[in-house]
Amino acid sequence: QRLSRNLSVQFYCQILMIPLLFLSSPVTLTLFLCHYPTSANIIEQHLRRTLASEDGLTPPIARREENRLVYAGIAPPGWDPSLPRQAVNSTNPLMDPPVPIPDPYGWLRDDKRSSEEVLDYLEAENEYTHSYTDRLKGLQNKLYGEFLSSLEETDYSTPRPKGDWVYYTRTSEGSSYPMYCRAPRADDYIEKSNDWDGSKDSPILPGEEVYLDVNELAINQTYCKVGTIATSPSQELVAYAVDYSGSEKYELHIRDFNSGDDVGLKKTAEDTNGDLLEISNVVWGEDNATIYYTTMDQAQRSYRLYRRELKSENDFIDKLLKEESDALFVSSVAKSFDEKYLFYRTASIETSEVWYIDLSAVEDLEEIKCVSTRRNKVLYDVESHDGSWYIVTNVDSSKNMKLMTSQIKSNSDANWKLVEDGDGNPIFNGSLAKSLDSITAFKTHAVLEGREDGIPRIWTFSFGTKALTRLEFDDAAYDVALATNYEVNADKIAVKYSSMLTPPSSIEISLDDDSQRSVLKTQAVPGYAKDLYGSDRLRVLSRDGKTEIPISVVYRKDTMEKAESGHPVPTHLYGYGSYGSTIEAKFGSSRLPLLNRGMIYVIAHVRGGGEFGRPWYEEPDGGKLLCKKNTFNDFVDVARFLAGNWTTPEMLSCEGRSTGGLLVGVSINQAPDLFRVAILGVPFVDVAVTMTDASIPLTSEEWVEWGNPNEEKVRSITKSIQMKISIPW
Repeated sequence: QRLSRNLSVQFYCQILMIPLLFLSSPVTLTLFLCHYPTSANIIEQHLRRTLASEDGLTPPIARREENRLVYAGIAPPGWDPSLPRQAVNSTNPLMDPPVPIPDPYGWLRDDKRSSEEVLDYLEAENEYTHSYTDRLKGLQNKLYGEFLSSLEETDYSTPRPKGDWVYYTRTSEGSSYPMYCRAPRADDYIEKSNDWDGSKDSPILPGEEVYLDVNELAINQTYCKVGTIATSPSQELVAYAVDYSGSEKYELHIRDFNSGDDVGLKKTAEDTNGDLLEISNVVWGEDNATIYYTTMDQAQRSYRLYRRELKSENDFIDKLLKEESDALFVSSVAKSFDEKYLFYRTASIETSEVWYIDLSAVEDLEEIKCVSTRRNKVLYDVESHDGSWYIVTNVDSSKNMKLMTSQIKSNSDANWKLVEDGDGNPIFNGSLAKSLDSITAFKTHAVLEGREDGIPRIWTFSFGTKALTRLEFDDAAYDVALATNYEVNADKIAVKYSSMLTPPSSIEISLDDDSQRSVLKTQAVPGYAKDLYGSDRLRVLSRDGKTEIPISVVYRKDTMEKAESGHPVPTHLYGYGSYGSTIEAKFGSSRLPLLNRGMIYVIAHVRGGGEFGRPWYEEPDGGKLLCKKNTFNDFVDVARFLAGNWTTPEMLSCEGRSTGGLLVGVSINQAPDLFRVAILGVPFVDVAVTMTDASIPLTSEEWVEWGNPNEEKVRSITKSIQMKISIPW
């Protein structure tokens, strides 16, 4: 997680050096912490012999507890009965007796960050790293300078209107955190913001107010991260959540816009210890005196919805409205875009359920009703417009999400029907042709976000004419999404747009005529000359002979000319491929130092992501559970394509983060001769041990993604993935 802008830049430069240095080095480097107990002594000897630093310092090797075990199956003796071993509604039997799984490095888990042995080990790792890379300081400083030179540190986000105000953020050179600002709304606020003189001491707009300076919050703190920020209906108060520990536990504060008074909300009215309320999310209710918030259980799973009536700092009433008991489900709270309804959504990866409160029904503000009771493997989200629900759902086992509508009422699913255009054709019927992700309902149009041909798309749908229009852009591959839009009555929308070649910009588009467009703001990238670079969207045939894997490629034109003339060039391959999440073909100034040194940068859009909608992710042909191997095979197949065309294995590096680290870990074991360098950032590689233990935060809801190894039926899946991960020497 990002501690500060400057620190993260320095860290990134250290990572950036790796493919630059080792692609031309006699040493093959794999950045990988492996928990799998394979040939431990041989690996330790090899590490110490090969990776000794210039001053003779050898790498610290974490000790192994060979008798340390965790147990998959029924709860072992001493297990906390409040922690689940499987989902509430699971019908799969737990293994009985439980099966032991080696966990030789489990002693490194230190939830309180207080173990002297663990801290000493980490300090030794840092000391060794500094010693080993000390000779690289010159290159690191050079890269650091190049990286900063492509950033405008003193900048601001596009101002967006909300009632009598426009809201935006600012960053300043030398400051690590943003400032949240607003200014009185004027007809020419965009023109005025574009006239800003670029200095950090000058206001972006006349009458600017800094209502939350995160740099001030961070004073005397070792960590600071702001989560939810929500303005009250009157725009006189702002609620914000802040984490000062890095534990992702956010305490809730309310600040007065006018006076600046800041109050941390107490956990209970009777509390005298100064304990503040910790939340996962918060929204304002119908007025300045009511908030709705969600809290987390001990595994940091968001699960409870409360309503709090605020009378004073010490006088308030909390009411528990809803609790999610199934460990697979995570809850959240939000308002409809028209702010008429409060939604409490609880969902697993495969199933969801939405409850609602009518905020106009003053006498029934604690009455929460269900839109449609949960059904296994049925996902849905809800928006409201003019007396109707608009539902994005895969009900009836559709391949992708469809758009349906019904009258606003509880238990409405029997009345759901497809939304049709003026000719009576469903605009999203759940087919493979295009996928739907979300709907935002403005007064005259619905704005729909989804995907088509593997590319993110935005459509507008007129409630009056029933016409569906897809917004078009020039690049072959790009990233586009709705930007911040606050006002339901707006006749224009703002979108965020970028491509591998095009720096991020915000564009305002008319809902009535999408040819009427204006660029509100474009991110400045000093020194970037777009004409020097090229980008392609290609497809690589997988080993199954039928699946085409998209890849997004960016390069300097002179580099690609060299590669296409038969002279291999260094190439860096990035991938993720889990949870249906996509890695979009968007701009990244951090790639420029690589591209300018003659490297080609490639994103592999492997199965397990959501590039082609739900089927690209789900079984039987996507990249999840029993077909997870497709994710790994796709990545290796793309690497083989690159090695056979523009590069060689000796000049090919790869990278993935989190579950992308799992992707890289399996891939370098499947094809160790194919890569020179592998970078695994915070890799998720200890699958079997992690998925067995629900005391690890955020684990139980992952059972739907990776399987629950406590159950015999799915244990083979996680065991299969685990067996494929070790360090190839």
